[in-house]
Amino acid sequence: MVNLLKLIKKTTMSLTKRRDGFIGEKQINVPKAILNKFVRRTTFLDSLYITHIGYFPNASYHYRERRKGCDDYILLYSLGGKGYIENGKGKMELSPNQFIIIPPQLFHRYQADLENPWTLYWVHFSSNKLKEFNEDFKSERFYQPTNLHYNQKIIDVWGQMFASLADGYNAPNIAYSNLCLYRFLSFFLFPDKKYSVEEQNDPLDQSISFMKKNIEKRLSTDDIAQRFQYSSSHYTAIFKKKTGMSPIDYFIRLKIHFACQLLTQTDLKIKQIADRIGYDDPYYFSRLFKQVMGQSPKEYKKTD
Repeated sequence: MVNLLKLIKKTTMSLTKRRDGFIGEKQINVPKAILNKFVRRTTFLDSLYITHIGYFPNASYHYRERRKGCDDYILLYSLGGKGYIENGKGKMELSPNQFIIIPPQLFHRYQADLENPWTLYWVHFSSNKLKEFNEDFKSERFYQPTNLHYNQKIIDVWGQMFASLADGYNAPNIAYSNLCLYRFLSFFLFPDKKYSVEEQNDPLDQSISFMKKNIEKRLSTDDIAQRFQYSSSHYTAIFKKKTGMSPIDYFIRLKIHFACQLLTQTDLKIKQIADRIGYDDPYYFSRLFKQVMGQSPKEYKKTD
């Protein structure tokens, strides 16, 4: 009977604590053999490199505990929902548009909120100069949840790192992804820095810029594809290959992320924000917002 109760308890805990396996997740763990071959024997790349990278959307029951920490820095960036992080200094809440850096060799435990689980972009990174990294960039400032205004460039650069590693573990792909890591971390290490958005030559990048410039419109896939001289089916296929989602799903997320900025940076009412991104029905907008962000616009605004 005692053994049965232990088994039930163990099974219940395993069902409510998950390291990964979330619907829509992306994750790459760079093998140690690859790091030894292409990174740790290269003087420059050894200064800063990716060991693990991932994206966990609406990560229900996400839970990790490392009693002795790990060898890497861990950067967790939340775009929706919330979760909790514990270390030697206590328990902290990580809310939407916040990030935290967890240093090496430090006990930590983190988990998604049970009712409103977070959506995380995350990167484990390391260096042969961890001490210098901390001293030069004062990384201890970010050992607690830190606010960061939404910037699409952060997601774009993360996507470039992930796509390069996903293309295969050869020397150029490893080098490119790790050089992108410098750009990626700059957004977090200098959160108050303003960035200009350059026009890209690639038609897909141009189509994304077109979406951003027409955020207030209700564009269809045909509308966007025809402007850039694609058939709708071909455009959807190549767009999905690059971004992992359909053009309309991507456009909706651009709208919702822009709405996040309006919620946190203006005093506009929800109906006014809905109008600004092309939705004349504020209730439909609120439902869509909750689908993407895991919480209502009102709840999101309160967490700012």
